[in-house]
Amino acid sequence: MSAKGDGSKLRHTVAVLTNVAHISAPFLSVFLIIHLSAPALANVGGSSLSSNVMLLGREYYQTGFGERYLLFLPLAAHVASSITKRIISPRSAPPRKITSTLSLAAYSALLIFLPIHFYTHRVHPANPSPPIFEVGPSELDYEFIKTGLARFPWRSWILYGGLVASVMVHAVEGAQIIQASRFASRKFRMRPRTRKIVAGAAVVPILAGLWTLSKEPLLVFASLAERYEAAFTRSWIYRF
Repeated sequence: MSAKGDGSKLRHTVAVLTNVAHISAPFLSVFLIIHLSAPALANVGGSSLSSNVMLLGREYYQTGFGERYLLFLPLAAHVASSITKRIISPRSAPPRKITSTLSLAAYSALLIFLPIHFYTHRVHPANPSPPIFEVGPSELDYEFIKTGLARFPWRSWILYGGLVASVMVHAVEGAQIIQASRFASRKFRMRPRTRKIVAGAAVVPILAGLWTLSKEPLLVFASLAERYEAAFTRSWIYRF
């Protein structure tokens, strides 16, 4: 009875962790739609439209409440529940292989691309010391992105491309899993090839927008461009 009871509790815990991962996913999806619509819209209106959309989007995810409860908390819950589930899942119901497309995309974003992106675009520009002098939110628009693409082209393309691709692949794979577990009666399934096509279709307009931005001239004062570059080079990957 004790073994059965322990097994039942473990299965219940895994089920709760699964629910946490699934419930937190829509919050992250809303953030992605808002955040990634800015570079995609560069195809239509260039850096001016992208900057305006980004500044509007910050009203959702960079306010005191929004950033804490609509972005960081769901992200922490999503990551913690998924990792914990992988650790405690019983042998009778093992977790998805770490070499699966879903897992590879998730860990690539979580361990490589996301930390570099966050520190490069959020932490380092806020450094008050010279020569950065704390680039303010109103100064940190898509001219910052354009400066990175112009000054550090191959690194920027690898990091932006890797981040967008890994996030989109994980989102599509995860959406299929949530749909299958929550709405199984609809019998909607995408084949692996179809899921890759859907992820690719989401990635293309974003990278095309970045390409459009990279072809624009820099419209920033030289002094601010130097502060931008200093913020980039605070990250080790932009120093060599």
